[in-house]
Amino acid sequence: MSASTKTVKPIIEFKNVTQKYSNGTKALKRITFKVDPGEFVFIVGPSGAGKSTLIKLLMREVKVLSGTIKVCNYDLKRMPGFMVPHLRRKMGIVFQDYRLLDNFNVFDNIAIAMHVVGERKSVIRDRVNNLLKLVNLEDKKNSFPNELSGGEQQRVAFARAIANKPKLLIADEPTGNIDPLLTVEMMDLLMKINKLGTTVVMVTHEKSLVDYYQQRVITISDGKLTSDREQGGMFDEA
Repeated sequence: MSASTKTVKPIIEFKNVTQKYSNGTKALKRITFKVDPGEFVFIVGPSGAGKSTLIKLLMREVKVLSGTIKVCNYDLKRMPGFMVPHLRRKMGIVFQDYRLLDNFNVFDNIAIAMHVVGERKSVIRDRVNNLLKLVNLEDKKNSFPNELSGGEQQRVAFARAIANKPKLLIADEPTGNIDPLLTVEMMDLLMKINKLGTTVVMVTHEKSLVDYYQQRVITISDGKLTSDREQGGMFDEA
C-alpha cells in the first residue's frame, strides 16, 4: 500500500470488549480486533468459547457491557434501540437452521428482505432473478422449502442474506448440519460472495475447513482472543 493511499475505516472494530452471561460469568474478556472491508475472516474456538456472544454483539442483539464496538460505522454502545434495524440492513446473516418461511416459495423467501426495506417491485424482480442465477436455483424459484434439498435451502438462505447488498455477511456455523459435499458447495458460494466485495465473517469449529481455505483466522478460547492469523495461517487447537 502506498503512502498516499487513504486509510480504510474498519467495517468491524472491537476495543477491549468484555461481556458477561446472565449468571455473571464473563463470556468475553477484553477482546480487541478489526476487520477491514472486503476481508474474509473465520472466527473459531471450542464450544462455550464466546463465539455466539460475539455474534449477538455484532447484531446488537445484546448491548455491549464494557468496551466499544463499531460495525458499519455505527457505534453499537451508544446507538439507540430504534437504530438497530438500520444497522441490520447493512448486514446479511445466515444461521445454521436457515429460517426460511415455509409458506413462501423460493422467489418470495428471497424477495421478502427487499420488501421489508420498501424496494420497488421492478428492482426486486430483477435482483431476485440475478440472485437465483448466482446460487443456481433458477429452476426452483416457484418451489417451497419443503420441496428443496438441504443444500438448496441453504442457497436460498444465502441469496436472501445478500438480497439488500449488505456490506457485511455473517455466517454462524453454516456447515454444522450438512454433509461434506454440501459444505464445499456452501464455501464456494461464500468465496464468490466475498470476491464480489462483501465482507464475510464466518463462525465455525471445523478445523479442516479453515485450514483448507486459508483465510484470516481469529481464535477465541475461554472468552479471550488467543490468536489472530492473517491469510495462510492455520487453525489453532484450543
